[in-house]
Amino acid sequence: MGIIKVKNIRVFAYHGCLKEETKIGSDYRVDLEVKANLKTSAKTDELTDTVDYVLLNKIVKEEMQHASKLLETVAQRILDRIFKEDHLVNKATVSVSKLNPPIGGDVESVTIKMTERRKN
Repeated sequence: MGIIKVKNIRVFAYHGCLKEETKIGSDYRVDLEVKANLKTSAKTDELTDTVDYVLLNKIVKEEMQHASKLLETVAQRILDRIFKEDHLVNKATVSVSKLNPPIGGDVESVTIKMTERRKN
C-alpha cells in the first residue's frame, strides 16, 4: 500500500449559501490523499500501473467549477469521481477549504474533510 498526496490545489469558485458568494466567488484550497497499491508501479515504472495525479488534479478542478451551497457536496462529488475513474484507489481523503470566508470575523479559512473507502 502507498499514499499519493496532491496538496494545495488552488481554485476560484462560486460555492456558498449566500447569494453574494455565488456571484462574487471565493478562493479555495483543496488537498487530496489517496491510498493504493503502488508495488506494481514501483517495479514496472509505468504510469498505467499507478494513480495518475494529473487525473486527480483534473477531477478536483472540474468538480470545483460546479457551484454548490455546501463544501460537503463538492467533496462528495470529488470522491465519487475518483473511485469511478481510477480503479486502483482503495481509500481517498479530500479537504476543501474556503479562504477568507464571509462569517463575520477574521478567519483564515474553513475546511471540511471527508474520507471514503472503495466499496466492493
